[in-house]
Amino acid sequence: MEKKLYRSNTNKKIAGVCAGLAEYLNIDPTIIRLIWALVSLFAGAGIIAYLVCALVIPEKPDNIIDAQ
Repeated sequence: MEKKLYRSNTNKKIAGVCAGLAEYLNIDPTIIRLIWALVSLFAGAGIIAYLVCALVIPEKPDNIIDAQ
Protein backbone atom coordinates (compact mmCIF):
# COMPACT_ATOMS: atom_id res chain seq x y z
CA MET A 1 0.00 0.00 0.00
CA GLU A 2 1.20 3.48 -0.83
CA LYS A 3 1.97 5.80 2.09
CA LYS A 4 0.29 9.21 2.01
CA LEU A 5 0.86 12.25 4.17
CA TYR A 6 -2.20 13.39 6.12
CA ARG A 7 -2.77 15.73 9.04
CA SER A 8 -3.61 13.70 12.13
CA ASN A 9 -7.13 13.97 13.47
CA THR A 10 -6.44 12.03 16.69
CA ASN A 11 -3.05 13.19 17.99
CA LYS A 12 -3.16 16.89 17.18
CA LYS A 13 -2.27 19.88 19.31
CA ILE A 14 -3.08 22.68 16.84
CA ALA A 15 -3.82 21.44 13.32
CA GLY A 16 -2.30 17.95 13.35
CA VAL A 17 0.61 18.74 11.03
CA CYS A 18 3.42 17.51 13.29
CA ALA A 19 1.53 14.38 14.34
CA GLY A 20 0.69 13.60 10.72
CA LEU A 21 4.31 14.03 9.68
CA ALA A 22 5.39 11.81 12.58
CA GLU A 23 2.91 9.11 11.54
CA TYR A 24 4.22 9.30 7.98
CA LEU A 25 7.85 9.01 9.14
CA ASN A 26 6.94 6.46 11.85
CA ILE A 27 8.57 8.38 14.72
CA ASP A 28 7.37 10.01 17.94
CA PRO A 29 5.37 13.22 17.35
CA THR A 30 7.18 14.95 20.21
CA ILE A 31 10.43 14.83 18.24
CA ILE A 32 8.80 16.51 15.25
CA ARG A 33 7.21 19.14 17.51
CA LEU A 34 10.55 19.94 19.16
CA ILE A 35 12.34 20.22 15.82
CA TRP A 36 9.56 22.42 14.43
CA ALA A 37 9.71 24.68 17.54
CA LEU A 38 13.49 25.05 17.22
CA VAL A 39 13.22 25.90 13.53
CA SER A 40 10.52 28.45 14.35
CA LEU A 41 12.63 30.08 17.05
CA PHE A 42 15.92 30.23 15.17
CA ALA A 43 14.94 30.51 11.52
CA GLY A 44 11.52 32.12 11.88
CA ALA A 45 10.14 30.30 8.85
CA GLY A 46 8.63 27.48 10.89
CA ILE A 47 5.44 29.36 11.70
CA ILE A 48 4.78 30.22 8.07
CA ALA A 49 5.67 26.67 7.00
CA TYR A 50 3.24 25.26 9.60
CA LEU A 51 0.41 27.45 8.36
CA VAL A 52 1.08 26.46 4.75
CA CYS A 53 1.20 22.77 5.69
CA ALA A 54 -2.04 23.10 7.66
CA LEU A 55 -3.72 24.49 4.55
CA VAL A 56 -2.15 22.14 1.99
CA ILE A 57 -1.99 18.74 3.73
CA PRO A 58 -5.41 17.07 3.84
CA GLU A 59 -6.84 15.72 7.08
CA LYS A 60 -6.84 11.92 7.42
CA PRO A 61 -10.20 10.43 6.46
CA ASP A 62 -11.94 8.40 9.16
CA ASN A 63 -11.98 5.25 7.04
CA ILE A 64 -8.16 4.94 6.94
CA ILE A 65 -6.73 2.77 9.72
CA ASP A 66 -3.13 3.08 10.95
CA ALA A 67 -1.05 0.01 10.16
CA GLN A 68 1.32 0.18 13.12
